[in-house]
Amino acid sequence: MNSSIPNSVIGAVASVISAHYYSHSQLDTLFMESGAPGNVPEGNCEKKCSAWLLKCNKDRTIDAHAVLGAVIQDYMDMLPPPFSSHSDLVEEGRNRIKESLAKNQLSYQTNGYILLAGSNPTTKTLEYYFKAGDFSSIEKEFERSLAHIDRDPHASITAASSIIESLCKTYIETFNIEMPNKQSIVPLWKTVQQHLGFNIDHNLEGDQRKIFQGLSSIVDGVGAFRTHIGSAHGRGIQPPQIAVAEARLAVNSAHTLVLFIMESWKNKSAV
Repeated sequence: MNSSIPNSVIGAVASVISAHYYSHSQLDTLFMESGAPGNVPEGNCEKKCSAWLLKCNKDRTIDAHAVLGAVIQDYMDMLPPPFSSHSDLVEEGRNRIKESLAKNQLSYQTNGYILLAGSNPTTKTLEYYFKAGDFSSIEKEFERSLAHIDRDPHASITAASSIIESLCKTYIETFNIEMPNKQSIVPLWKTVQQHLGFNIDHNLEGDQRKIFQGLSSIVDGVGAFRTHIGSAHGRGIQPPQIAVAEARLAVNSAHTLVLFIMESWKNKSAV
């Protein structure tokens, strides 16, 4: 499972992240929430970051790249306020991390993905998980969204919406269904829903129709949230605010829908 983090990347990340968060309590929370193993290392902020990333390399049960991606995600994806005195420093730090990754044939992709340079980001990974019926990996995608929801509900909603879209596109392509002209989340779901069909017991068809109508509302709502506040489209100077509880509801609802489609897909493939 372990993909080691090169020493030069550890050095760059430790220097940039420790200077940005500069608080031991913030760093401790960041690394623990990101899945870093073991007890809190000793030393100043920079040494602590380096030591924790090195622990990830030594622990063969840990996906070190996944931890690294989670650690730097907020820093790499956040949008600094216009004209902020910190904007230039943040951009300089991002470039330093990107250059260090590039020297090691790695790259950072939105939502915390560390990939081999030149490879396609999330979509290909998700397509592989969906086609393989890999429920555990999809669970991890949602766990990643929920882990950061308190600090960045916007990005979590964007990730949840992207998972639904990717699943629907992969489902449509797998069953050779005609792709809708508009490949946004609502038309994609409608196409998949029609192919899924209803319960084999006609006595339950009306009940299932009601549930499907509710699921359609969920898809519409998640897609609307993504358009209005998600990180994919930029947030402006004063983006609409959303309560963490509302964002969590949206992500959990998307999770339920995705698992339903995957289980139904598995049943169709078994017939």
